[in-house]
Amino acid sequence: MSWVTVVWSMVAAASLTLAGVHLPVWMRDRTAWPNFYFSMMAVSTALFAFCEVSVLLAQTPEQFAMAVRWAHVPIWLVIVSLVFFVRTYFEAGRPWLGWGVIGLRGISLLLNFTTGQNLNYREITALDRIPFLGDLVAVPIGTPNPSMLVGQLSSIALVVFVADASLTAWRRRQRSAVLTVGVGATFFALAGNLQTMLIFWGIIQAPVTISLFSLGLVLAMAYELSRDVMRASKLVRDLRESEQRMILAVEAAKLGLWVRDFARDEVWASARMRELFGLTPTEPAGFEKLLQRVHVADRDLVRQAMEQANAGDGHYQTEFRTVMPAGRTCWIAAQGRVEFDERHRPVRTRGTCSDVTVRKEAEQEMLHLRQELAHVGRVSVMGQLASALAHEINQPLGAILRNAEAATLLLEAQPPDLDELRAIVEDILGDDQRASAVIDRMRGLLKRRDIEMQPLAVDDIVGDVAALVRPDATARQVKMVVEIADDMPLVLGDRVHLQQVLLNLISNGMDSIDEAGRKARSIVVSAVRNGLQAVEIAVTDSGLGIPPDKLEQVFGSFFTTKPSGMGMGLSISRTLIETHGGRLWAENLEGGGASLRFTLPVALQEPTR
Repeated sequence: MSWVTVVWSMVAAASLTLAGVHLPVWMRDRTAWPNFYFSMMAVSTALFAFCEVSVLLAQTPEQFAMAVRWAHVPIWLVIVSLVFFVRTYFEAGRPWLGWGVIGLRGISLLLNFTTGQNLNYREITALDRIPFLGDLVAVPIGTPNPSMLVGQLSSIALVVFVADASLTAWRRRQRSAVLTVGVGATFFALAGNLQTMLIFWGIIQAPVTISLFSLGLVLAMAYELSRDVMRASKLVRDLRESEQRMILAVEAAKLGLWVRDFARDEVWASARMRELFGLTPTEPAGFEKLLQRVHVADRDLVRQAMEQANAGDGHYQTEFRTVMPAGRTCWIAAQGRVEFDERHRPVRTRGTCSDVTVRKEAEQEMLHLRQELAHVGRVSVMGQLASALAHEINQPLGAILRNAEAATLLLEAQPPDLDELRAIVEDILGDDQRASAVIDRMRGLLKRRDIEMQPLAVDDIVGDVAALVRPDATARQVKMVVEIADDMPLVLGDRVHLQQVLLNLISNGMDSIDEAGRKARSIVVSAVRNGLQAVEIAVTDSGLGIPPDKLEQVFGSFFTTKPSGMGMGLSISRTLIETHGGRLWAENLEGGGASLRFTLPVALQEPTR
């Protein structure tokens, strides 16, 4: 076997080996197009090497001409693969220039089969023999084909395309790739093209060795791709390290992780996630399966949160209860993000869950303590109103006594005046109802109770409080004014707790008036619409007002400006209003006085009286 056969077989074997290494990369990852185009180029280089061996060892002009003709097919594949490789690897290069290269090479391939014996020769008349690698190889003698200029022009265009793409990549600081692929492709393309020009135009007599230049280009590209493989390997190691750190952080935070794949309708759940939902390590964790472990009262809330995330920006955050197989209830805080495709269809949901049972129990305990404080506050306010309320109750009781004495005298008359007795009885019933209403309002405010949200009429809430406070306001010479707009909708709230808020605000206002000592002494309770979904209620006094730097501080716990105050009234009031879904704030008025305002959400049902 000659050395020519050995060397060119090694070129083909090396090319096919490199193709066999990189083609599976593309088959596993169909986005790795540079690996695919490199594999095609390597295979084409191997095919060209076999054709070139036939050229070098040809025995007749006809064999030489036929081998050269078929060698242009793998050359076309090499150039097309190189264009696409540079375009996808650098993500650069003018598309029109790349298509121009492919177009010119396609025309030259057509001319190769339609003009002369091949693209390079019209006719090969004889073969000369020259020594090469210890063997005598064929060198053609014949008439060059002018169509060869099209092929050489495509090679020059290829060099321009590679140089243009390399310049862009250099500006992007892809300098290692430019030095390896860009410079290598330019050098080997120029060297190979120069050799063919000198040989086929009859300037020199030398063997055709384009395969060696192609192999050099293949090796340069393989070297650069191997650098990518090394970088990918390092990235995998870094990702594994990051994964271990993430797992450590997740375990430290006691978070449960889950991923939902919409296409396959599958859910992956971490061990902690399964524990939070009471699932075994091998039990399927479908979305509906997880939803079945959610407390029946919270399922619609969870489903609605997920549907809103799928239809909106993809983010969700909610809290709900889960029921363990043993019957134990846990509170779970969940948040996550939905990934969408280009049509905004949900593809994947990633989320975390954590056990917040301890926090929820603490919140419930805190709410219970606040309710106890609220009850104490109501008792305190009722204590302040006690003398005025006693006076208001004393009036109907005194009237009842006087009517009873009059009725006794009338009964002694013979015959008794029945019409007058009926009138006295009606007066007694009316006075009794007045006293009973006062006592009922006092009992309602003094009861311990949880917050019960229901539709309420604003005029009922304000009217009941005004009836309780008006005797004390009269005793303190404070004018009580109620202004409620005609278009008041129902509000959603708890009657007793909202009355407590009004009592606190009105009581504070009258205390401020007493401290001011002004002649203008008035409290105005007003209610107006605040947009379509809220009602705003304001308690305005003619007192001293609030120092500007204390407008927010007055709502803090244990902050008070009164010597005997607990500092909890406004704090409790703000908590109660925020629990109702509204907000409470304070404003100073021009000329003195302050206005404390709060909002309540509008209800959509009939009032409960």
